[in-house]
Amino acid sequence: MPPPSNVSGGGAERCIVNDQMTPFTIFYILILIVSLPGNLLSVWAFVRSSRAKQQSISVYLVNLLVADLLLLLALPFKILKDLGAAPWNLMVFHCQASAVTIYISLYASIAFLALIITDRYLQDCHTVRSLRLQEVGFARLLSLVVWLLLLLIMVPNMALPIQQVKVQRYLSCSSLKKDISLHWHALTVFLCTALFLNASAAVLVSSGLALKRLLGSRSDPKLWVKARRVAGSVAAVALAYILCFVPYHVVRTPYTLAQTKVITDCQTKRQLFLGKESTLLLSVLHLCFDPLLFFYLYTPFRRTVRRMLPCCRNQTDDDVEEQVADEMMQQDTSEEQQAVISKP
Repeated sequence: MPPPSNVSGGGAERCIVNDQMTPFTIFYILILIVSLPGNLLSVWAFVRSSRAKQQSISVYLVNLLVADLLLLLALPFKILKDLGAAPWNLMVFHCQASAVTIYISLYASIAFLALIITDRYLQDCHTVRSLRLQEVGFARLLSLVVWLLLLLIMVPNMALPIQQVKVQRYLSCSSLKKDISLHWHALTVFLCTALFLNASAAVLVSSGLALKRLLGSRSDPKLWVKARRVAGSVAAVALAYILCFVPYHVVRTPYTLAQTKVITDCQTKRQLFLGKESTLLLSVLHLCFDPLLFFYLYTPFRRTVRRMLPCCRNQTDDDVEEQVADEMMQQDTSEEQQAVISKP
């Protein structure tokens, strides 16, 4: 079956790549329905647990939640556009604003998940450098740098001029872009891919070191319990990271070549578009995983949720064990900090 195409007024064929979006929109709607309650519960739990002593990981988790909320706000616009239920002005708005917001949220999530994995490893490695990297002030500064860098890269995609095109049922966002906008879009993709590669390197190094430390602590029961907790946390976040973001970046660069007219074959462009949409769907799936990570990684958040939910209020034994483990970890950290301070 030949790929669908329309003939423009000048006689040139226009390749339509986004005419099979209904299955994707169904999955996006399901993700939105499943993830919205968990993320709203996360907002409430973080607000309720705000009096707890802040840690560097809590800073990264809050920023990850902000990225998730941005994605939840932008996702309905994509759903309406892909369903063909949006008016023309709303479709153009999605291409210029909400689509860019989706990618800001996506790469913010990548950066903060990498920082969370690194922070979890550093909790088990009390050195002078790791203690300084785990300071709350440093975590806030690093989070601010991440957001500013992403806004600097992404916002020009909203501001650069677009060209007027005739109203059509299947609008491709790249068709709205002028040459300068397409060039900046390609540069944005490669810069964000570089950010992903650096984040992936941090994930691989932290995961490998956490596993190495776990294997090296088998002879010491106390160190083994602590290293096992950290390695389990690192493995859980790394698994979500790999599942959600690696497939998308395998097809992102080839698809960008199709957007910038380096690849012109219509059938190839359609296949790359479907591959991009399929893997983007996996990336958006982290909206469902992140509330579980909040619950698993941050003890004050977990206690707050258990107090809020009637079915979990009787789990006092787990709370006591978590509190003891946290106090032991904080005590070890305090001793290490005192040792660092006492050095001339």
